[in-house]
Amino acid sequence: MAGSAAALLLTKQLKLIQQAKDLPGISCGLLSNNIFTWEVMFMISDDNKYYGGGNFTAHLAFPQNYPYYPPTLTFRTPIPFHPNIYPPWAPNPGELCISILHPPIDDPYGHENASERWSSVQTPESILVSVVSLMFSPSDESPANVEAAVLWREEQTTANKEFKRRCRRGVRESLGED
Repeated sequence: MAGSAAALLLTKQLKLIQQAKDLPGISCGLLSNNIFTWEVMFMISDDNKYYGGGNFTAHLAFPQNYPYYPPTLTFRTPIPFHPNIYPPWAPNPGELCISILHPPIDDPYGHENASERWSSVQTPESILVSVVSLMFSPSDESPANVEAAVLWREEQTTANKEFKRRCRRGVRESLGED
């Protein structure tokens, strides 16, 4: 029963996103005609100095008990070099790590309060907007990719441009240029 309610809600939310005029650079559709698995394309605007011009595909997978538990968002190959995206060698490569996609329970490691985590007021649209925001301003708190977080921090305080160089390489790969 819960799955059918979730399916109805997701059908409505997908339709709203597909009709939205205020989500430039985001395209969504079903993967394998399954309402619980969406394919999302992020076309990052050129004014982003790190990921600008990149086209990144991700899968947004919803649990049967949505909206009470969060979906997962996993970037497909090529995986952007980003502090909040698990690197290729991680157990869950490409998965986005942000508080709003963590289950609505107290963090066993004490990094987040339950109030910072998923709540049923979140929507696929709010998730997608958060992803675009992270492409402009990564979070280096509790990173999924420690190497990217370290380089991001260094770039903010020094002349080291390794973070930008790695991001731009990922953009070229996303466009099939490397």
